[in-house]
Amino acid sequence: MLLAAAACAPWLSHAANLPELLGLHSGRQIFQAGCAACHGPSGEGTPQYLAGFVRPDSFPNFSECYGSEDEYTRDWTEIIRDGGPARGFSQIMPAFGSVLTAQQINAVVRYVRSLCTDHDTSWPPGELNVPEPLITDKAYPENDLYLTTTINAQRGRAAGIANELQSENTIGSTNQLQILAPVNWVAQPGGGLYGGIGDVTTGFSHVFYAHLNDAPGPLYDETGSIFGLQGQITWATGDAARGLGTGQTELGAYAMYDLVLPHRMFLDLQPGGEVPVHTHYLPRSVYLNTAFGTSLNQGMGVGREWSPMVEVTANRDLAQGAVTDWDVMPEVQVSLNKRQNIRADLGYLVPVNDTANRPQQIWLFFEWDWADGGLFEGW
Repeated sequence: MLLAAAACAPWLSHAANLPELLGLHSGRQIFQAGCAACHGPSGEGTPQYLAGFVRPDSFPNFSECYGSEDEYTRDWTEIIRDGGPARGFSQIMPAFGSVLTAQQINAVVRYVRSLCTDHDTSWPPGELNVPEPLITDKAYPENDLYLTTTINAQRGRAAGIANELQSENTIGSTNQLQILAPVNWVAQPGGGLYGGIGDVTTGFSHVFYAHLNDAPGPLYDETGSIFGLQGQITWATGDAARGLGTGQTELGAYAMYDLVLPHRMFLDLQPGGEVPVHTHYLPRSVYLNTAFGTSLNQGMGVGREWSPMVEVTANRDLAQGAVTDWDVMPEVQVSLNKRQNIRADLGYLVPVNDTANRPQQIWLFFEWDWADGGLFEGW
């Protein structure tokens, strides 16, 4: 969860401590002088009876890697510079932008992140957590809920709206359990609509490699990569007779490789395939999903985030006479609240070939990173 609205000494008088803090250079010195009174000398938090204030639920423990390593450096930077309310946290975290220089804030962030004792062994750095595209899956494990809606957008085509609920839950530092459930209304031959859950997919992924090439600077400009694999089962839970599912169980697997590029650009690759348990009912298939984009932040580079990107996908059934279906989808993702744990993504999918049978579609998803706070927090 984000660097929380804890207080680097809520009683701190910037004017009184300005001479002392201006003379410090190392992150450890600055932390001990301006932050340890509330956050504790090792980042675990000063005992409640000594702190002199009631801790909010979002009060951080910097010695724990969960909720520390998975955050962006720019988030830590903004909260130290502009205070807790700037990112939807408690006002007891004061702003240090008028007290500390950018170099000093950078040093404090580096020191605070070093307090996580096992970060060098297993926890992927937060800077490898690129924005989530609409189709292409990414390797970074998260705790999220998604609602994705697709709408047929061409005149003369049958109206079609599909919805999918997706839950992602981390297990340890490098594993993730994923559950996808289509929830749709389908027109019936005799008239009327029938709603229900389609074929539910359960998946388990593991990060095998994560590396970040650190770069100096207040907001950093890191490069790096992360690689993971996921296996999944799509269960025949839907009512195939009513158009909710295929009626067949399928096994699937795919790889996820994300590149963090200079200037906050990113590239995602997701090759995979699916094999029905009974291949005489459904064909085997393979696919390749790719996404390329960048992220831009308002407010001196650390405010609301906009992520324009484009996805290119290829899908092919392994059957005689089958062709590869190519699609292109430009899209943009934006963080909706100050805490940036609620996001929306809007895209427009355009088939490149077989356009007579495959309509253009509007794609939309809402993402809630529940580990960073509730739906109504951080606005």
